[in-house]
Amino acid sequence: MARSLDRILKDFRRLVTLSATWSIKHPIYSVPLRSPSVRSMAALTFPFFKPRDLALPNSSWGPEMMQLYEHYSSLCEQVTEGGEKKDGPWTRLPDYNRILKHAPGGVYLSKLIQSKARLFSRNIREPGAGFEYVLFINKEEQKCVLIMQAGHLLEGPPGHVHGGAIATMIDTVTGCLASLSGAVMTANLNINYRSPIPLGSTVVMESSIDKQEGRKTFISCKVTSPDGTKLHTEATALFVSISLSYLVLGR
Repeated sequence: MARSLDRILKDFRRLVTLSATWSIKHPIYSVPLRSPSVRSMAALTFPFFKPRDLALPNSSWGPEMMQLYEHYSSLCEQVTEGGEKKDGPWTRLPDYNRILKHAPGGVYLSKLIQSKARLFSRNIREPGAGFEYVLFINKEEQKCVLIMQAGHLLEGPPGHVHGGAIATMIDTVTGCLASLSGAVMTANLNINYRSPIPLGSTVVMESSIDKQEGRKTFISCKVTSPDGTKLHTEATALFVSISLSYLVLGR
C-alpha cells in the first residue's frame, strides 16, 4: 500500500513539474501526453472514475430548453444519401463540475488538487436552481452557442437574473470558443445589458471570433430570446493565449 501511494505521488509530481507533457483534455483542444507514467496513470483511472456529464437534459429543463437542445443536437450528426451517419458541423461539449476532469485521469487528480474546488457555474447541485446550460461548438465556422435556463438562485433584480450570472455565462461561451487555439485566459470582458432576463426563462448565447492577432483573440457575443426577437445582452471579449505551465505552476 505504501509503495503504491509513493508511486502515485511520484507520478503526480512528475505531472506537475513536466507541465509541457501534460494535457488538459479540454473538449476542443489537447496537448499530447509524452510521459509513459502519466499515460499509464490515465489509463488506470479512467475506467474506474468516470465524471458525470452535467450538460445533458434533466427533469428541470423546460420545453424551450429541450427544443433548442434537440435542434443543435440534430446538427451534430448528418445522414448521407446512402443512409450512413457522419459527424455534422456542430459538436455538443460535455461538461463537468471541474475543468480538471477533462484531463486524462482528471477525476482522480481532482481528489489531489484542491479536492473541494468546484467550477463556479456548476456548484449548485439542485437541478434547475442555478445554471442549467449546454454548449455546442462549430470549429469550421469558429462559432460557439450556449443555451441557458436561469434558475431561481441566480436572482439579481426581483424576478430577474443577476448581471454577474449573465457575465459568467458570457465568459464561459466566449472562453470556450477562444480555447480552440489552446489554453487562454480572459483579459477583458465588455458587456452592455439591453433587456433583463426573467428567472426561469431560456436564452441563447451566440459567440463568434472577430479576429486574432498573435496571442490575442477577439470575440463578440449576443444573448437573445430563443426565437431571436429580443436582444438581452451584447458583449465583446479579449482572450490571451497562455502556456500550460502558467496554469500549473503560476509562471
